[in-house]
Amino acid sequence: MILYLHGFRSSPRSFKARVVQRRLEELGRAQELICPQLPASPREAMALALLLAERHAPGDLAIVGSSLGGFYATWLAERLGVPAVVINPSVDPLKNLEQHVGVTTAWHSDEPFEFKRDYIAELAELRVARITRPERYFLLAATGDEVLDYRDMVAHYAGARQHVIEGSDHAISEFPQYVDEVLGFCGIPELGAAQ
Repeated sequence: MILYLHGFRSSPRSFKARVVQRRLEELGRAQELICPQLPASPREAMALALLLAERHAPGDLAIVGSSLGGFYATWLAERLGVPAVVINPSVDPLKNLEQHVGVTTAWHSDEPFEFKRDYIAELAELRVARITRPERYFLLAATGDEVLDYRDMVAHYAGARQHVIEGSDHAISEFPQYVDEVLGFCGIPELGAAQ
């Protein structure tokens, strides 16, 4: 089972989430994806993710997280002892998200989206200063990420499996080229050779 955690202001309709879903459908494994709409509150988002994750034995679960979802995936992987793929993850969202306090909209909706000042403190509670088992992680990062610095990612996930893409962007627009590598790390048997 794969728990996919989208990024800030994103949704299960994000580009990478849809690529993962389509690839699992092609493999006849669409039922093995959980991709919830995460609440704006980090505390509520992690309560929901824990609830969904705890329905599965740790040996049957992997997490994929993109951007802020990568930050969340790291916290969950440390807490649950499961593998995690982090895609252009936010290593320290406290540095970037202060500027987003207020009401805006999500990328895939016109629905108002409020990011409250209290959420900054909630993020601080979830920060993992150092990963404990690097072999549990696979970092997919792009040097051309225009939102986050890939060097912070490489340093934070030192010792983990890493694929650093020269160029690209925060969304990793060519993500379909990498989806099998991501799913292989998550334990999809047909794609195990991609590891």
